[in-house]
Amino acid sequence: MANWELKNCCKHEQVVFLATIGVFTVVILLLWRTFLLTPFKLITVFLHEASHAIACKLTCGQVEGIRVNADEGGVTQTRGGVYWLILPAGYLGSSFWGMVFILASTNLLTSRIAAGCFAVALIVVLFIAKNWTLRGLCIGFIICLAIIWVLQETTKVRILRFFILFMGVMNSLFSVYDIYDDLISRRVHSSDAEKFAEICPCPCNGVGWGVIWGMISFIFLAAAMYLGLVILS
Repeated sequence: MANWELKNCCKHEQVVFLATIGVFTVVILLLWRTFLLTPFKLITVFLHEASHAIACKLTCGQVEGIRVNADEGGVTQTRGGVYWLILPAGYLGSSFWGMVFILASTNLLTSRIAAGCFAVALIVVLFIAKNWTLRGLCIGFIICLAIIWVLQETTKVRILRFFILFMGVMNSLFSVYDIYDDLISRRVHSSDAEKFAEICPCPCNGVGWGVIWGMISFIFLAAAMYLGLVILS
């Protein structure tokens, strides 16, 4: 039975879970402006664009291509679908995937499933990518996942769960930063939030929607940490 009240918290695994998230957060913030995090930032952009594509397909639209640029920008070309669901799916989707990765890291089996699904997604996107930045990113992370998987299964280097957790923390933090940088600190008239504000009947501009989406992203991160503790209790 699930320990929703987190009685007798925190056990060893729960402490390790929280401490690892804290360490990863500090490391990510310290290395934020360095080239070391660029591949992980680009993979977050990829998940952002992939979320647009998934929302498009789920609403019976057509995905014509996905592009991720070296400057950490990206675009998903779609036709049809429900536009007011496709637009917020990017920022909220990357936050959601961050939560999924964090929760998957609480167990070796779910970490394997997450890594396998992620690898399949990278292989699929490899064939519909519109530029070599995205193709190279997919190939690089497929190789990275393969190496980590082999190490996990054949040696004493057991880092798969930590890699999945790092991916989750990175996605959660970058999505919040991306929302602030693109939607709140400055107004970009071509942003998803500004486009969403144009079609939404609510009296809210792009900055307002950026704040709302940012709050939802924080909720995803908080929910991931709470549910992670529940799973490990």
